[in-house]
Amino acid sequence: MFSIEYDVLTFFLKEMVSFLANSRFEVELMETNIQLGRLLDQLEKQLHQQQLWQTNEPEQQALLSVEPFAIDTLHPHEWLQWIFIAKMRSLVEEKQPLPKGFLLEPYFSEAWKQETHYAELLMTIRAIDQLCK
Repeated sequence: MFSIEYDVLTFFLKEMVSFLANSRFEVELMETNIQLGRLLDQLEKQLHQQQLWQTNEPEQQALLSVEPFAIDTLHPHEWLQWIFIAKMRSLVEEKQPLPKGFLLEPYFSEAWKQETHYAELLMTIRAIDQLCK
């Protein structure tokens, strides 16, 4: 009889540990998604302020580039707007796991090295990199 109670208790404890681990993961995911949503809003606002935000979407073919940052078909700000922000917003809204371990800032620092007035954009991009490391 003791072994049955022990087995039930062991099962219950394992289930609780699993539940708590999953709950912690979900809370962390939710917090990260909220933070990322705010950073994406900030990035969009900064693109508007720099008059880089576009109202017309590029040709579909340009969006299908397989090159990193669609470097062969899009300007850096176009990639941010039409590919990165759009994809990340979709993941946030659908409460999906976010990609990890990417770095955007080195590319944008190089692409905009002559554009010193883009410093705030680069700071926001760096914050996104940090959040998603």
